[in-house]
Amino acid sequence: MATIKELIRTEAAGGISFGNYELDTKTKLSDYEYDGDLYKVKTFKEITKLERNGMFVYESVPGTTVLDMKIGNNGMVFSVEGTENTQITVEMEADCEYKVLLDDVSVGHMKTNLGGKLSFSADLSPDKAVCVEIEKL
Repeated sequence: MATIKELIRTEAAGGISFGNYELDTKTKLSDYEYDGDLYKVKTFKEITKLERNGMFVYESVPGTTVLDMKIGNNGMVFSVEGTENTQITVEMEADCEYKVLLDDVSVGHMKTNLGGKLSFSADLSPDKAVCVEIEKL
């Protein structure tokens, strides 16, 4: 289990980690500075949500722990842990197609809506992180 006790942190590898699905009550941390942006995280066992400069970045239902998230021009990569089948939504470029891989297995090509949201499900467990790769086609 790699829950983030400080709710959000910068990793040595350059990404950010956030969320704690073990919390029973909703907990949040605002104004965390990373790479020139301000992040806000809200997390507990029912939901984890991340915003950058007041804009949506990530949400999971139920809550998760995200490890070493890196966002680039053509997608994002991170590892995620949780307790069960989880719905994950991320913000990407609007009206674009992306390839989504979970532990190097393709779950297909998905197109974002006009708001740029991309949603998928993942079977999670607290003892094994699932690697998520989202790449623009």
